[in-house]
Order: sequence, then C-alpha cells, then structure tokens
Amino acid sequence: MNVAADQSTADARVGVVACGALAQDIAGICLDRDWSVRVYPLPPLLHNRPQKIAAAVEDALVVAAGKHECLAVAYADCGTYGALDEVCDRWGIAHLGGQHCYDVYAGAAEISGWLAREPGTYLLTDYLVATFHRSVVVELGLDRYPELRDDYFGNYRKAIWVTQRQTPLLAQAAHDAALAMGLALEIHDAGLNGLTRELEDLLAATTPHRKVATLVEGTR
Repeated sequence: MNVAADQSTADARVGVVACGALAQDIAGICLDRDWSVRVYPLPPLLHNRPQKIAAAVEDALVVAAGKHECLAVAYADCGTYGALDEVCDRWGIAHLGGQHCYDVYAGAAEISGWLAREPGTYLLTDYLVATFHRSVVVELGLDRYPELRDDYFGNYRKAIWVTQRQTPLLAQAAHDAALAMGLALEIHDAGLNGLTRELEDLLAATTPHRKVATLVEGTR
C-alpha cells in the first residue's frame, strides 16, 4: 500500500508522521486492527542526516494539522538528541519511545544487552537489509571507494539482523549486507509485536489538539 497516497484514511481520527523505514509496517498494523490512522511517511534517508529529522517532522505536522482530531509522531529519538522531543512538546503530542527503531522492534532492554556484550555490533532491520546498497553503500561512497570499507566497519565485530518477517529474499540480502561489511551475521526474529505495542501506547496517548491552530499560524 502506498501510504502517502492512501485516500481511504484521509478522514482518519489520528494523523501519524512516521519514519519512512517504519511507515509500511505501521500502515499494515493499523489496517489489520482497523485503527483510524493516516500515515504521513518521511524519507528514510533522513536517518543519515538526523539533524534534519525534527524540522522535517514539524513541516509534516503543519501539513497534517487540521485534517485529524489528533496527531502523533512515529519516530524514536533517532539521533536527534532531544530535538524531536522539543518539537513534540511544543505541539503537545507524543512520539515513539526508545533511542532508535531497533528499540521499537526488539525492545530497549534486549538491544542494550546485545551492545553491552558486544559494543561492536551493527544492527539491521528488514528495511535496511532490503535497501542496504542505497542506504549504506552509496551513502558512504563505498560504491566509488570500496577500499574505505575497513575505515567504516573495522571496529565492528558482528551484525545482528532484527527481522520483522524473514523471507528467503531478505535473508539473502542480510547475508549480502554482512558480507559487504566483512561481518558475521546473527539473526533475531523480532516480528512486529514490539512495534505494535509501541503504537498502541502512542495512540493511547493522543488527545485532541488545542495548540494546532496557533502553531500552524506561527509557522507561516
């Protein structure tokens, strides 16, 4: 489903500005549970420029404001170092918990445990293995300068694929990604339960907005 153009949710009660790497999973969960949500996905490659995430989220909130009873943000902190908190606090809305999407999928305690046992762990999701060449190889310039691989990944010891739905195609992509980094691959089948629980909490925290009109006026 193309969530950006999905007109069936145009009159949804909640508008959710979402990371593009999570948007399809979020839309699917909401559709399966008949939740009244419209998803506004932002470009996944914003994760390579996390300093731009908060401003992009606010721009999307301006677009969604007035179209829904409530608004929410489907990002964790994602490297914004509190900038996303400031946006959400100003709008009086909630965002996903955790430091990043790996916390959302697998749980913060699980991720912290892995990193404590092996700090040199590179984490992957289904989205990241499926788009590894575009999201990582091209973005880091390794398609042009492959000799830089060890400069980027030399301090890593292994990769963990936090998978939502393991398929033969994704499994091959995960192994290819690990091979491209020169790392051993472990697989953790997280499924969608963690994201579903986070969405339930996020939607439970939504309330009708009184600040929206003022905030939109102030951004013009």
